[in-house]
Amino acid sequence: MRTAPVDIGGAIVPNNVFCAPLAGYTDFAFRRLCYSYGAGLCFTEMVSAKGLKYNSEATRALLHRHPSERDTAVQIFGSDPDVMRAACESEDLADFSVVDINMGCPVPKVFKNGEGSALLGDMPLAEKIISACKKSGKRICVKFRTGISEDKKVTAEFAKMCEGAGADLITVHGRTRDKYYSGEPDYREIAAAKRAVKIPVIANGGIFSDADAEKMIAETGADGVMVARAALYDPHIFAELTGKDAPRDIKRDVLDEIEDMLPFYGEKFTLVQMRKMTAFYTKGLRGSAEYRKRLFAADSISALYAIIEEIFPE
Repeated sequence: MRTAPVDIGGAIVPNNVFCAPLAGYTDFAFRRLCYSYGAGLCFTEMVSAKGLKYNSEATRALLHRHPSERDTAVQIFGSDPDVMRAACESEDLADFSVVDINMGCPVPKVFKNGEGSALLGDMPLAEKIISACKKSGKRICVKFRTGISEDKKVTAEFAKMCEGAGADLITVHGRTRDKYYSGEPDYREIAAAKRAVKIPVIANGGIFSDADAEKMIAETGADGVMVARAALYDPHIFAELTGKDAPRDIKRDVLDEIEDMLPFYGEKFTLVQMRKMTAFYTKGLRGSAEYRKRLFAADSISALYAIIEEIFPE
C-alpha cells in the first residue's frame, strides 16, 4: 500500500501503518519487534485509568517501554471524565504525548462497567471524556466501533462528536460490538466516518495482507490502516505493508523478545507470555499443532529454548 506520514495534532508519525493495542499481547518487547519491521505507530495494551488512580502495579507495568521505542501511544479506558483526565495528567503518562481512548472494547466485563464499546450508546458521556482528556494538553485519539449492534450504528455521528470534542485522530474498527472480530469489516461505515471529519481516520479490521490494506484504503478513503491479529501471527506484515527491506528471522525475533522480557518481568511471566507468542509464530509450519502442544507444556525458560531450537533450526 502507499504509505505517508500522519499528523496527530502536530506530532508527525512516520507512516500510516499502525499496530493495534491488543490486551495481553502488545507489551514493550512485541512493540519493539513491530517497529523494527516498519510499524508507524504502536500502542500500549489497554490501561485502566481507574487502575492508575488506585496505584495498581500491574496496571503500571503495562506502561513500560523499550529504550529504543519512539513515540508509542498509550491507550486508556474508563467511564469517568475526571478520572480519565487525571490519568492523562498523571506522572505515569508524562512520557506519552499521544493518548488513545478506548471506546470499542467489546468484552463483557468492560462493557458492563459502561466502558469501551458501551460508550457508543452514551454519546454525551463519551464527549465529556474526550473533552476532559483534551484539557490535559495531550494529543488525543479515539478508537471506536461502528455501533453496539447492526441496528444501532452511529459511525459518522460518533466521528463528528469525537472531532468536535477535540480528538486529533480517530480509528474506526469496522464492526459492531456484537460482531466482536468476525465477519468482513463494514467499509461503507468507515467511509462515512472519513467523510464526516477533517482529522485523520485510521481503518481497522480484517487487515491480513497488502491486498487487504489496499482494498481498505480504496473502499474507505481512510488515511491509514491499523493491523491487529495479523501482527500476532507475523509481525513481518509491517514490512510487507510499508515496503521496508527487512527479512524475517523468526528464531532471532523470539530470542530477542525473551531477552527483552526476562529482566523486567522475570522468568515466570516471560515463560507464559513467550509460550503463547511462539505458538502464534508457528502458524503455517509443518507440525505446528504438535509444536504448540509442546510449547504450552514447557515448564522453564530452558525448556522453551530447547523447543525453539527444534522449531527454528539454523
